[in-house]
Order: sequence, then structure tokens, then C-alpha cells
Amino acid sequence: MTRPHISSVTRLIALGALASLALAGAAPAAAADTEPITFYRDVAPVLQQECQVCHRPNGANLGGMVAPMAFTSYEETRPWARSIARQVAARAMPPWDAAPEHNGVFANERTLTQDQIDLLVNWAESGAPAGDPADAPEPIDWPISGGWMIGEPDLVLHFDEPYFVEDDVEDLYVKFQTTVTEDMIPEDRYVKALEFRPGSSAVHHIIVPSLGGIAPGNDPVVHEDGMADVLKAGRNLQWQMHYHKEPGEGTGVWDQSSVAFKFYDSDEEVKYEVFAASLGKYDFAVPPGDPDYTIQTEWTFPVDSEIVSYLPHMHLRGKAAKYEAYYPDGSHEVLLDVPNYDFNWQTTYKYKDRKKVPAGTRVVLTTVFDNSEGNPHNPDPTATVIWGEPTTDEMSFGFMSYINDENRGRAAFQQDDEIDMTAVVAFSDESRDGKLQLEEAPGIVKQYFEMMDQNKDGAVDMEEAKAANAVLKQMAEQREKAEAAAAGAAGGE
Repeated sequence: MTRPHISSVTRLIALGALASLALAGAAPAAAADTEPITFYRDVAPVLQQECQVCHRPNGANLGGMVAPMAFTSYEETRPWARSIARQVAARAMPPWDAAPEHNGVFANERTLTQDQIDLLVNWAESGAPAGDPADAPEPIDWPISGGWMIGEPDLVLHFDEPYFVEDDVEDLYVKFQTTVTEDMIPEDRYVKALEFRPGSSAVHHIIVPSLGGIAPGNDPVVHEDGMADVLKAGRNLQWQMHYHKEPGEGTGVWDQSSVAFKFYDSDEEVKYEVFAASLGKYDFAVPPGDPDYTIQTEWTFPVDSEIVSYLPHMHLRGKAAKYEAYYPDGSHEVLLDVPNYDFNWQTTYKYKDRKKVPAGTRVVLTTVFDNSEGNPHNPDPTATVIWGEPTTDEMSFGFMSYINDENRGRAAFQQDDEIDMTAVVAFSDESRDGKLQLEEAPGIVKQYFEMMDQNKDGAVDMEEAKAANAVLKQMAEQREKAEAAAAGAAGGE
């Protein structure tokens, strides 16, 4: 059985035993001769600052993760006092999985100080007294924007018709299309902020190529001034929808997910388009029972650039992720360490101050998987796990957004004109046998199928796909040399 999205309530129960130990060892923060900790004077300010963005009526929707209770009044908060204490003592809430050495580095950090944790724990242990309402801070006037975290949007898009996710669905991938018409935007627009909203509880993740998407726990994208995505007028947007739920009678739901945009005004200066590098691997097989299977991929910056954010992505067996930089001068740095990856909180880690990297910097992504019985979320520790879109298969991706002073186009960095045959095999392998059959092959690949099938068994496996990649690379290098020679000859005329 695969696990559904874990709600905050479930996390409270699951972490109860651990937190009880933490509470037992916690010393009271207030001595006998000091005033007791009260909700209105002491606790409410912490909740306002750290918790109410989610824990309020119509609170934040982080990729489908919505807080099931509000902490905006004493009456709402008091029944949850001991649960709050358990969660914060175990550092399960607020949800943040980056290693402690990164504290203070990322703009969207969700952490509590030890003093804040002690205050909440000791308030609960002392009976959660209310105190004097006159001591309460002024309530936050949360903006009314239809629940959009980016504020009132300039444009909201969704696929044309609601889609029904049937009762028997466990994992399902469906693609929809939306045309950005002239009535919506008469010309290309720079996007200051965008926010995806799942239309049902069955949505696991959404991907719209060139715009991004969401997975559980994601924040909306809000760019710094002068940085933008681009929404092109007249283009077709493809929605890649992943639905995941427990199958069964009565579990079917309707979905019509959406994405909201806030645009720059026409007179506002935009200097950088934000690009994305994808560090991914398709040709892997996680052995049965392996508690520590490691995959590495890398990506090299061709020009001086600035890293904006990171987003590691794995499935149920994902255990840890790490981004490391290897600089041209031989030095090395850990950029982001996520030692306890959580499938249900797939956070984008966005820098407060962008990370400058020189040309030639090599970023290495390490992802670690636990396919053992010791992983409580593992659907089948006896299975060999390969790349696959279903949640019960695996992925090894690390997305990284960046800008650069030359502001060169996406293709110059991501080499979109090259074909990765391991990706073709992974995406087209409908039979899930780890091989590409002729009938599964995309049209452009069919004509080269016999050449790639080196052992003539009627299928292309990952080793043959990697061999095809090597040939394609050699052909590309020869083409570049020929073009350079032709340009040199033309210049000499």
C-alpha cells in the first residue's frame, strides 16, 4: 500500500512518542519567581510570526498541503497545545528539512529557535494558560485574495474542462492543454509571481514546462525585482498532471487545477529571465532491500552565474539529497544538504542572497534511497525499483534555478537540441520492463531503433541507450568542428 499525503494531524500522532521523550527532559523555562508563560503575551506572537501563514482560516496552500486547524485565537489553539509541543520539540513543524548549518541562508526558511521551542513546550506543560487578552498583539490582517498567497492575480488559467479521477485510480498521469489567447494577454508578459493551486486532494504534482509546477509542500514562486519568468502570448501550455490517491469505492474526485500570475507593469525594468537546470538520472535500478542506494549526477555552468534556488525530487524511497559545488580553483562547498528527505514536503530552497558561481563550476547532486523494510513508507522492499512516473517507482531529480549577466537563452545552457536516449527509454517504457520496445518508441526514434538495438533482441535497454548517447555526442562534436571550420574559411575569404 502506498502512503497518501500526510496531514499535519497524522504527523502529530506519528511523532508523539519521540516528542514525549523530548518533553520529559525539558526543563521549565520560567523559574518559580517569574511570571508564567501565557498565550496572549508570549505564545500568540510566536504563532503569528511562524505558524499563522498556514494555520489560519483559508491559510496557505503549499502544493496541496493545507493546515487542518487554525491558531489565530486562544479558543482555537488551546485544544492543540500538547500536540503543538510534540511537533515543535521533534522539529517536525514548521516543516523544513535542510540541515541546521544552512539556518539563515534561505529566504523561505521555516524554523523555530530553541528559545521559541522551549516557550511553546513549557506553555503546554504548564497547562496552556490564556493570560490577559490585553497583552495580545494586534491580529494580522491577512490579505483577502481568494486564498492566493501571491495576492490578487492578474490572470488565472486552468485546463478547459473538469476531469474526474475515477474510484479505481491509484497513480495516474494525464496531460491537458490550455491556449494562452490574445484575449488573455495580447503580447508576451514578464511574470513577477506565479502560484499553482491543486483542484482536488488527488493531485500529487503538476508540471507545466517552462513555467514550473508544484509538488506537496511547494511555495509559490515570487521573483525578486528585475527577475522574471515569461508567459508567451498565443502559446499552448501543456499540463502534466500526476494524480495519486488510495483506490476504492467513493474515492473518485473532480479536478480542475489552476495557475495564477502576477505580471510586471510595462514600465518596470526586467533584467533577468530565470532559467532552470535539471540534474536527473533515468538509468538506475535500486536493489531490493538496499537501505542506502546512492545516485549522482552533475551539471556545469558554462558562464558566470548566480544560483537562485534548489528543489530535490524523489518518491517514497527517497532518503536524502545533497548539492555540492566543485569550483575551477579546486575548492569544494556543500550548497544544500537535506539529510532527511520528506516526500510530502518537497521544498524549494530559495536563497536570501543569490549564490555566485564562476564559469566552470560543477554542481554534483547526490540522492540516496532506502528500499529496505526499515523504510515505513516503502510499498515493496522486495522489488527492484527503476525510474518511473508512478509514486511506487522512483525519480532522482535536482532542479536548480539561476540567472546570469549575459542573459543568454535557455537552449544555450540546457542544450535542448540534444536527445537523451536514457530519458526516451524511461518515458516511453509503457510495459515497465526497463527496455524500449519498437512499438513503444516515439516516431523520431523508430528509424534508428535497429541501429541502437546492438544485441538484436528486439528491445533497447539502458546500456544500449547510453551507447547511443555516446554516438550522438560524437556526432554533435564533429558537427561543431565542421561548422567552426566553415566559419573560419568564410572569414578568410
